[in-house]
Amino acid sequence: MPTWIIAITVIVVLQTTSAYLGRLVPIAAPEFMREFGWDGSWVGYLSAANVIGALFILTAGIGTIKRLGGVLALQAGLVIGAASLVLYLVPSLAVALIASIIIGLNNGAANPAGSEVLQRFTPPAHRNFVFSIKQAGVPLGGVVAGLTIPPLVNSLGWRWALVVAAIGSIVAVALTLPFRSRIDPPPDQRVGARLVSFRLSDIVLPLRSLSRAPTLWRISWVGCLLAIPQACWVTFAVIYLVVVLGLSLSVAGLVFAVMQATSVIGRMALGWIADHAASSTTTLAIASGGSALSTIAFGLADPAWPVWAFIALAAVAGFSVSGWNGVQIAEVARRSPPELIGECAAGAVILVFMSNMLAPVAFTAIVALTNRYDYAFFAAGAFSIVCLPLLYGMGPGNDKPAS
Repeated sequence: MPTWIIAITVIVVLQTTSAYLGRLVPIAAPEFMREFGWDGSWVGYLSAANVIGALFILTAGIGTIKRLGGVLALQAGLVIGAASLVLYLVPSLAVALIASIIIGLNNGAANPAGSEVLQRFTPPAHRNFVFSIKQAGVPLGGVVAGLTIPPLVNSLGWRWALVVAAIGSIVAVALTLPFRSRIDPPPDQRVGARLVSFRLSDIVLPLRSLSRAPTLWRISWVGCLLAIPQACWVTFAVIYLVVVLGLSLSVAGLVFAVMQATSVIGRMALGWIADHAASSTTTLAIASGGSALSTIAFGLADPAWPVWAFIALAAVAGFSVSGWNGVQIAEVARRSPPELIGECAAGAVILVFMSNMLAPVAFTAIVALTNRYDYAFFAAGAFSIVCLPLLYGMGPGNDKPAS
Protein backbone atom coordinates (compact mmCIF):
# COMPACT_ATOMS: atom_id res chain seq x y z
CA MET A 1 0.00 0.00 0.00
CA PRO A 2 1.40 3.47 -0.89
CA THR A 3 2.74 5.28 2.16
CA TRP A 4 0.57 8.36 1.47
CA ILE A 5 -2.59 6.25 1.80
CA ILE A 6 -1.35 4.86 5.10
CA ALA A 7 -0.48 8.39 6.23
CA ILE A 8 -3.92 9.84 5.43
CA THR A 9 -5.64 6.88 7.09
CA VAL A 10 -3.64 7.28 10.30
CA ILE A 11 -4.12 11.05 10.39
CA VAL A 12 -7.89 10.76 9.80
CA VAL A 13 -8.28 8.20 12.59
CA LEU A 14 -6.39 10.39 15.05
CA GLN A 15 -8.08 13.62 13.96
CA THR A 16 -11.54 12.03 14.09
CA THR A 17 -10.92 10.85 17.64
CA SER A 18 -9.57 14.25 18.62
CA ALA A 19 -12.71 15.90 17.22
CA TYR A 20 -14.89 13.44 19.15
CA LEU A 21 -13.29 14.65 22.37
CA GLY A 22 -13.85 18.25 21.33
CA ARG A 23 -17.55 17.66 20.56
CA LEU A 24 -18.23 15.75 23.77
CA VAL A 25 -18.92 18.75 26.01
CA PRO A 26 -21.17 20.79 23.66
CA ILE A 27 -23.43 17.76 23.11
CA ALA A 28 -23.55 16.55 26.72
CA ALA A 29 -23.78 20.10 28.08
CA PRO A 30 -27.60 20.25 28.50
CA GLU A 31 -27.43 17.33 30.95
CA PHE A 32 -24.43 18.03 33.14
CA MET A 33 -25.00 21.81 33.22
CA ARG A 34 -28.56 21.20 34.35
CA GLU A 35 -27.32 18.83 37.06
CA PHE A 36 -24.71 21.31 38.27
CA GLY A 37 -27.11 24.27 38.06
CA TRP A 38 -25.11 26.13 35.42
CA ASP A 39 -26.58 28.36 32.71
CA GLY A 40 -26.65 26.53 29.36
CA SER A 41 -24.98 29.37 27.48
CA TRP A 42 -21.87 28.90 29.66
CA VAL A 43 -20.86 26.15 27.25
CA GLY A 44 -19.39 29.05 25.27
CA TYR A 45 -16.84 29.60 28.02
CA LEU A 46 -15.83 25.93 27.97
CA SER A 47 -15.44 26.12 24.20
CA ALA A 48 -13.25 29.22 24.56
CA ALA A 49 -11.11 27.44 27.16
CA ASN A 50 -10.62 24.56 24.74
CA VAL A 51 -9.22 27.01 22.22
CA ILE A 52 -6.86 28.55 24.78
CA GLY A 53 -5.17 25.16 25.06
CA ALA A 54 -5.04 24.84 21.29
CA LEU A 55 -3.52 28.30 20.91
CA PHE A 56 -0.85 27.45 23.47
CA ILE A 57 0.28 24.50 21.37
CA LEU A 58 0.09 26.48 18.13
CA THR A 59 2.19 29.35 19.47
CA ALA A 60 4.55 27.81 22.01
CA GLY A 61 4.50 24.14 21.07
CA ILE A 62 5.12 23.99 17.32
CA GLY A 63 8.77 23.12 17.99
CA THR A 64 7.73 20.25 20.25
CA ILE A 65 5.40 18.89 17.56
CA LYS A 66 8.28 18.82 15.07
CA ARG A 67 10.57 17.14 17.60
CA LEU A 68 8.03 14.45 18.41
CA GLY A 69 6.90 13.86 14.84
CA GLY A 70 3.35 14.50 13.64
CA VAL A 71 1.84 11.11 14.45
CA LEU A 72 3.41 10.81 17.90
CA ALA A 73 2.32 14.35 18.76
CA LEU A 74 -1.30 13.47 17.95
CA GLN A 75 -1.13 10.21 19.87
CA ALA A 76 0.33 11.89 22.96
CA GLY A 77 -2.34 14.58 22.80
CA LEU A 78 -5.13 11.97 22.75
CA VAL A 79 -3.74 10.20 25.81
CA ILE A 80 -3.53 13.49 27.72
CA GLY A 81 -7.00 14.52 26.57
CA ALA A 82 -8.53 11.21 27.63
CA ALA A 83 -6.98 11.51 31.10
CA SER A 84 -8.34 15.05 31.52
CA LEU A 85 -11.98 13.91 31.14
CA VAL A 86 -12.01 12.88 34.80
CA LEU A 87 -11.92 16.58 35.72
CA TYR A 88 -15.42 17.10 34.33
CA LEU A 89 -16.75 14.97 37.19
CA VAL A 90 -15.98 17.79 39.61
CA PRO A 91 -18.96 20.20 39.92
CA SER A 92 -16.80 23.27 39.48
CA LEU A 93 -16.76 25.55 36.45
CA ALA A 94 -13.11 26.42 37.14
CA VAL A 95 -12.10 22.74 37.04
CA ALA A 96 -14.19 22.19 33.88
CA LEU A 97 -12.35 25.11 32.26
CA ILE A 98 -9.02 23.47 33.10
CA ALA A 99 -10.21 20.19 31.54
CA SER A 100 -11.25 22.03 28.38
CA ILE A 101 -7.86 23.73 28.15
CA ILE A 102 -6.09 20.36 28.39
CA ILE A 103 -8.28 18.83 25.68
CA GLY A 104 -7.50 21.88 23.55
CA LEU A 105 -3.81 20.96 23.60
CA ASN A 106 -4.70 17.91 21.53
CA ASN A 107 -6.99 19.81 19.17
CA GLY A 108 -4.33 22.45 18.53
CA ALA A 109 -1.74 19.90 17.45
CA ALA A 110 -3.99 18.27 14.84
CA ASN A 111 -3.66 20.73 11.95
CA PRO A 112 0.08 21.52 11.91
CA ALA A 113 1.00 17.91 12.67
CA GLY A 114 -1.33 16.48 10.03
CA SER A 115 -0.40 19.11 7.43
CA GLU A 116 3.31 18.44 7.81
CA VAL A 117 2.79 14.69 7.40
CA LEU A 118 0.49 14.91 4.39
CA GLN A 119 2.51 17.57 2.57
CA ARG A 120 5.48 15.18 2.63
CA PHE A 121 3.54 12.20 1.23
CA THR A 122 0.64 13.52 -0.88
CA PRO A 123 0.92 13.63 -4.71
CA PRO A 124 0.51 17.30 -5.77
CA ALA A 125 -2.39 16.53 -8.14
CA HIS A 126 -4.49 15.29 -5.21
CA ARG A 127 -3.46 17.83 -2.56
CA ASN A 128 -6.81 19.64 -2.13
CA PHE A 129 -8.71 16.34 -2.03
CA VAL A 130 -6.34 14.67 0.44
CA PHE A 131 -6.24 17.69 2.75
CA SER A 132 -10.04 17.82 2.60
CA ILE A 133 -10.16 14.16 3.61
CA LYS A 134 -7.90 15.02 6.56
CA GLN A 135 -10.16 17.91 7.57
CA ALA A 136 -13.19 15.64 7.13
CA GLY A 137 -11.98 13.84 10.23
CA VAL A 138 -13.22 16.78 12.31
CA PRO A 139 -16.92 16.56 11.32
CA LEU A 140 -16.64 12.78 11.20
CA GLY A 141 -15.82 12.91 14.89
CA GLY A 142 -18.89 15.12 15.27
CA VAL A 143 -21.04 12.54 13.49
CA VAL A 144 -19.91 9.81 15.87
CA ALA A 145 -20.42 12.14 18.82
CA GLY A 146 -23.87 13.26 17.72
CA LEU A 147 -25.07 9.69 17.18
CA THR A 148 -23.51 8.07 20.26
CA ILE A 149 -23.37 10.63 23.05
CA PRO A 150 -27.15 11.34 23.42
CA PRO A 151 -28.03 7.60 23.65
CA LEU A 152 -25.20 7.07 26.15
CA VAL A 153 -26.35 10.05 28.20
CA ASN A 154 -29.99 8.94 28.12
CA SER A 155 -29.30 5.30 29.00
CA LEU A 156 -26.20 5.39 31.22
CA GLY A 157 -25.74 9.04 32.15
CA TRP A 158 -23.27 11.67 31.00
CA ARG A 159 -20.48 10.32 33.22
CA TRP A 160 -20.39 7.03 31.29
CA ALA A 161 -20.25 9.03 28.07
CA LEU A 162 -16.95 10.44 29.35
CA VAL A 163 -15.69 6.91 30.07
CA VAL A 164 -16.54 5.73 26.54
CA ALA A 165 -14.78 8.76 25.03
CA ALA A 166 -11.65 8.05 27.07
CA ILE A 167 -11.60 4.38 26.05
CA GLY A 168 -12.11 5.31 22.39
CA SER A 169 -9.12 7.66 22.50
CA ILE A 170 -6.83 4.95 23.88
CA VAL A 171 -8.07 2.45 21.26
CA ALA A 172 -7.30 4.95 18.45
CA VAL A 173 -3.76 5.40 19.75
CA ALA A 174 -3.26 1.62 19.97
CA LEU A 175 -4.53 1.06 16.41
CA THR A 176 -2.22 3.67 14.87
CA LEU A 177 0.87 2.99 16.95
CA PRO A 178 2.32 0.28 14.61
CA PHE A 179 2.41 2.75 11.68
CA ARG A 180 4.16 5.64 13.42
CA SER A 181 7.70 4.60 12.56
CA ARG A 182 6.83 4.43 8.84
CA ILE A 183 5.32 7.93 8.79
CA ASP A 184 7.26 10.06 11.27
CA PRO A 185 10.82 10.96 10.27
CA PRO A 186 13.69 9.20 12.08
CA PRO A 187 14.76 10.93 15.31
CA ASP A 188 18.01 12.22 13.80
CA GLN A 189 16.03 14.03 11.07
CA ARG A 190 13.75 15.88 13.46
CA VAL A 191 14.28 19.47 14.51
CA GLY A 192 16.38 20.17 17.60
CA ALA A 193 18.07 18.02 20.17
CA ARG A 194 15.65 18.23 23.09
CA LEU A 195 12.24 16.60 22.99
CA VAL A 196 10.36 19.40 24.75
CA SER A 197 11.38 23.05 24.75
CA PHE A 198 9.48 26.31 24.52
CA ARG A 199 11.26 29.34 23.15
CA LEU A 200 10.13 32.90 22.47
CA SER A 201 10.87 32.36 18.78
CA ASP A 202 8.42 29.43 18.77
CA ILE A 203 5.64 31.81 19.81
CA VAL A 204 6.10 34.38 17.04
CA LEU A 205 7.30 32.10 14.22
CA PRO A 206 3.90 30.75 13.05
CA LEU A 207 2.34 34.20 12.53
CA ARG A 208 5.57 35.67 11.19
CA SER A 209 5.74 32.85 8.64
CA LEU A 210 2.51 34.09 7.04
CA SER A 211 4.46 37.07 5.69
CA ARG A 212 6.66 34.84 3.52
CA ALA A 213 4.22 34.88 0.58
CA PRO A 214 2.02 37.78 -0.60
CA THR A 215 -1.38 36.11 -0.17
CA LEU A 216 -0.80 33.91 2.87
CA TRP A 217 -2.26 36.48 5.23
CA ARG A 218 -5.36 36.98 3.09
CA ILE A 219 -6.15 33.27 2.74
CA SER A 220 -5.55 32.90 6.48
CA TRP A 221 -8.00 35.71 7.31
CA VAL A 222 -10.59 33.96 5.16
CA GLY A 223 -10.31 30.93 7.41
CA CYS A 224 -10.53 33.17 10.48
CA LEU A 225 -13.81 34.72 9.31
CA LEU A 226 -15.39 31.47 8.13
CA ALA A 227 -14.54 29.90 11.50
CA ILE A 228 -16.87 32.32 13.33
CA PRO A 229 -20.22 30.86 12.20
CA GLN A 230 -18.70 27.37 12.27
CA ALA A 231 -17.74 27.77 15.94
CA CYS A 232 -21.21 29.06 16.79
CA TRP A 233 -22.94 26.12 15.08
CA VAL A 234 -20.70 23.53 16.75
CA THR A 235 -20.88 25.10 20.21
CA PHE A 236 -24.50 26.23 20.42
CA ALA A 237 -26.54 24.14 17.97
CA VAL A 238 -27.56 21.48 20.49
CA ILE A 239 -28.22 23.97 23.31
CA TYR A 240 -30.26 26.16 20.93
CA LEU A 241 -32.30 23.22 19.63
CA VAL A 242 -33.03 21.85 23.12
CA VAL A 243 -33.42 24.97 25.27
CA VAL A 244 -34.90 27.46 22.81
CA LEU A 245 -36.64 25.36 20.16
CA GLY A 246 -37.79 22.57 22.46
CA LEU A 247 -36.35 19.52 20.70
CA SER A 248 -35.31 16.48 22.71
CA LEU A 249 -31.60 15.81 23.24
CA SER A 250 -31.80 12.75 20.98
CA VAL A 251 -33.37 14.71 18.11
CA ALA A 252 -30.96 17.59 18.61
CA GLY A 253 -28.07 15.10 18.54
CA LEU A 254 -29.42 13.68 15.29
CA VAL A 255 -29.60 17.15 13.73
CA PHE A 256 -26.05 17.82 14.89
CA ALA A 257 -24.89 14.48 13.48
CA VAL A 258 -26.50 15.26 10.10
CA MET A 259 -24.67 18.59 9.97
CA GLN A 260 -21.39 16.86 10.75
CA ALA A 261 -22.05 14.02 8.29
CA THR A 262 -22.69 16.40 5.40
CA SER A 263 -19.56 18.26 6.51
CA VAL A 264 -17.57 15.10 5.85
CA ILE A 265 -19.09 14.82 2.37
CA GLY A 266 -18.86 18.57 1.83
CA ARG A 267 -15.18 18.80 2.67
CA MET A 268 -14.28 16.02 0.26
CA ALA A 269 -16.64 17.36 -2.42
CA LEU A 270 -15.29 20.90 -2.16
CA GLY A 271 -11.74 19.53 -2.24
CA TRP A 272 -12.52 17.61 -5.43
CA ILE A 273 -14.20 20.69 -6.96
CA ALA A 274 -11.21 22.85 -6.10
CA ASP A 275 -8.86 20.34 -7.77
CA HIS A 276 -10.91 19.64 -10.90
CA ALA A 277 -13.79 22.04 -11.57
CA ALA A 278 -12.92 25.44 -10.11
CA SER A 279 -10.13 27.35 -8.40
CA SER A 280 -9.72 27.10 -4.65
CA THR A 281 -10.62 30.75 -4.18
CA THR A 282 -13.83 30.38 -6.20
CA THR A 283 -14.75 27.34 -4.14
CA LEU A 284 -14.15 29.28 -0.93
CA ALA A 285 -16.28 32.16 -2.20
CA ILE A 286 -19.20 29.79 -2.84
CA ALA A 287 -18.79 28.33 0.65
CA SER A 288 -18.77 31.84 2.15
CA GLY A 289 -22.12 32.73 0.60
CA GLY A 290 -23.68 29.45 1.67
CA SER A 291 -22.34 29.85 5.21
CA ALA A 292 -23.92 33.27 5.58
CA LEU A 293 -27.32 32.17 4.29
CA SER A 294 -27.58 28.95 6.30
CA THR A 295 -26.45 30.58 9.56
CA ILE A 296 -28.96 33.39 9.24
CA ALA A 297 -31.66 30.84 8.39
CA PHE A 298 -30.79 28.91 11.55
CA GLY A 299 -31.37 32.06 13.56
CA LEU A 300 -34.82 32.35 11.94
CA ALA A 301 -35.77 28.78 12.95
CA ASP A 302 -39.11 28.35 14.69
CA PRO A 303 -40.26 25.69 17.19
CA ALA A 304 -43.17 24.95 14.84
CA TRP A 305 -40.81 23.69 12.14
CA PRO A 306 -41.03 19.94 11.47
CA VAL A 307 -37.96 17.90 12.34
CA TRP A 308 -37.17 17.31 8.67
CA ALA A 309 -36.76 21.07 8.17
CA PHE A 310 -34.09 21.24 10.87
CA ILE A 311 -32.36 18.22 9.35
CA ALA A 312 -32.46 19.76 5.86
CA LEU A 313 -31.00 23.05 7.09
CA ALA A 314 -28.31 21.17 9.02
CA ALA A 315 -27.41 19.24 5.87
CA VAL A 316 -26.96 22.47 3.88
CA ALA A 317 -24.93 23.99 6.71
CA GLY A 318 -22.66 20.96 6.74
CA PHE A 319 -21.54 21.73 3.20
CA SER A 320 -21.17 25.48 3.57
CA VAL A 321 -20.49 26.30 7.22
CA SER A 322 -18.05 23.42 7.75
CA GLY A 323 -17.02 22.31 4.27
CA TRP A 324 -14.34 24.92 3.55
CA ASN A 325 -11.55 23.83 5.95
CA GLY A 326 -9.71 21.37 3.74
CA VAL A 327 -9.55 23.69 0.74
CA GLN A 328 -8.40 26.61 2.88
CA ILE A 329 -5.63 24.72 4.70
CA ALA A 330 -4.48 23.13 1.42
CA GLU A 331 -4.19 26.63 -0.06
CA VAL A 332 -2.11 27.70 2.92
CA ALA A 333 0.19 24.71 2.41
CA ARG A 334 0.43 25.32 -1.36
CA ARG A 335 1.30 29.00 -0.93
CA SER A 336 3.85 28.35 1.85
CA PRO A 337 7.62 28.01 1.46
CA PRO A 338 8.38 24.25 1.54
CA GLU A 339 10.54 24.53 4.65
CA LEU A 340 7.81 26.42 6.57
CA ILE A 341 4.68 24.42 5.77
CA GLY A 342 4.12 23.35 9.38
CA GLU A 343 4.77 26.87 10.70
CA CYS A 344 2.46 28.51 8.12
CA ALA A 345 -0.25 25.94 8.78
CA ALA A 346 0.08 26.70 12.50
CA GLY A 347 -0.14 30.44 11.83
CA ALA A 348 -3.29 30.06 9.76
CA VAL A 349 -4.84 27.76 12.36
CA ILE A 350 -4.00 30.25 15.11
CA LEU A 351 -6.31 32.75 13.40
CA VAL A 352 -9.01 30.08 13.03
CA PHE A 353 -8.67 29.14 16.68
CA MET A 354 -8.83 32.79 17.72
CA SER A 355 -12.27 32.82 16.13
CA ASN A 356 -13.08 29.52 17.82
CA MET A 357 -12.20 31.14 21.16
CA LEU A 358 -13.73 34.60 20.76
CA ALA A 359 -16.86 33.73 18.77
CA PRO A 360 -18.48 31.57 21.50
CA VAL A 361 -17.69 34.20 24.14
CA ALA A 362 -19.21 36.94 21.98
CA PHE A 363 -22.20 34.71 21.22
CA THR A 364 -22.72 34.12 24.96
CA ALA A 365 -22.48 37.86 25.62
CA ILE A 366 -25.11 38.65 22.97
CA VAL A 367 -27.45 36.05 24.46
CA ALA A 368 -26.86 37.42 27.96
CA LEU A 369 -27.59 41.00 26.86
CA THR A 370 -30.60 40.31 24.62
CA ASN A 371 -31.85 36.89 25.74
CA ARG A 372 -32.02 36.15 22.00
CA TYR A 373 -30.09 33.39 20.23
CA ASP A 374 -31.32 34.53 16.81
CA TYR A 375 -29.48 37.86 17.02
CA ALA A 376 -26.26 36.01 17.82
CA PHE A 377 -26.66 33.70 14.80
CA PHE A 378 -27.41 36.69 12.53
CA ALA A 379 -24.18 38.36 13.65
CA ALA A 380 -22.17 35.17 13.11
CA GLY A 381 -23.52 34.72 9.58
CA ALA A 382 -22.60 38.27 8.60
CA PHE A 383 -18.88 37.58 9.03
CA SER A 384 -18.91 35.04 6.19
CA ILE A 385 -19.84 37.79 3.75
CA VAL A 386 -16.63 39.69 4.56
CA CYS A 387 -14.65 36.84 2.98
CA LEU A 388 -15.82 37.74 -0.52
CA PRO A 389 -13.75 40.95 -0.95
CA LEU A 390 -10.74 39.18 0.59
CA LEU A 391 -10.95 36.39 -1.98
CA TYR A 392 -11.44 38.73 -4.95
CA GLY A 393 -8.41 38.80 -7.24
CA MET A 394 -6.44 36.27 -5.20
CA GLY A 395 -5.50 34.01 -8.08
CA PRO A 396 -2.80 31.33 -8.27
CA GLY A 397 -0.31 33.76 -9.78
CA ASN A 398 0.09 35.69 -6.52
CA ASP A 399 1.28 32.86 -4.33
CA LYS A 400 5.05 32.71 -4.86
CA PRO A 401 6.91 32.51 -1.53
CA ALA A 402 9.01 35.55 -0.68
CA SER A 403 12.74 35.11 -0.90
